[in-house]
Amino acid sequence: MEAITSSYITAFLLGLFSTVHCIAMCGSVIGALTLSLPVEIRESQAKMFPYVLNYNLGRLLSYSLAGLIVGLLASPLTEFNGHLILRTLSVVVMIAMGLYLAGWFPKFAHMERMGAPIWKWLQPLGQRFLPVRTRTHAFFLGSVWGWLPCGLVYAALAVAATAGDPVKASLVMLAFGAGTLPAVMGAGLFTGLLASMARAKHLRKIAGISIIMMALVTAFWPMDHDTGHDHAVNHIHPEMDMQHD
Repeated sequence: MEAITSSYITAFLLGLFSTVHCIAMCGSVIGALTLSLPVEIRESQAKMFPYVLNYNLGRLLSYSLAGLIVGLLASPLTEFNGHLILRTLSVVVMIAMGLYLAGWFPKFAHMERMGAPIWKWLQPLGQRFLPVRTRTHAFFLGSVWGWLPCGLVYAALAVAATAGDPVKASLVMLAFGAGTLPAVMGAGLFTGLLASMARAKHLRKIAGISIIMMALVTAFWPMDHDTGHDHAVNHIHPEMDMQHD
């Protein structure tokens, strides 16, 4: 239980620390949403809020679905002691993402091209909901644009793969999406202010270093999967302990 909880916290903080990257990646999308709204709605943040919220709910739904898929693919590995491999992979990807965000590993951007074939197929679907006229349009636009190729999302999926269960992996991605909400919601309501933050190099370095530190904490955090396995073995075969005595 402790390992799963730490996965949720890691995913949430990963989304939260990557605010500047979220604004850079999704700012143009949320800008397209807001600019396509009628003038009377754009001029009122109170009227615009439900549209921005629905967009983000759709985005979180797509993240959860991606987590479910990764969980289905990764869960068989955990049954064959593959959790350590998945965990190591998640740490490596998080460190690479942190270095990229800080501006020290620009080649990590190539990783974002992995999802290009899927995005090429989905992007025309998103265009169908522009201009946004209803909250439902905003929701479906978000559910499509949530599949936008993004190294940050891939890092979160690497964490989700360690959950060992499709439902838990989906919840890990939901936690990640919740961490990105302040940035993407704010980008929709306060575009100018947050866009200037995204261009601030010192903030990007702070965010990148924070993710690297979080990855290192994850790397050295005790794995409940191993201890749980040991407890289970001793519980099933208590005579083994007696023999050692």
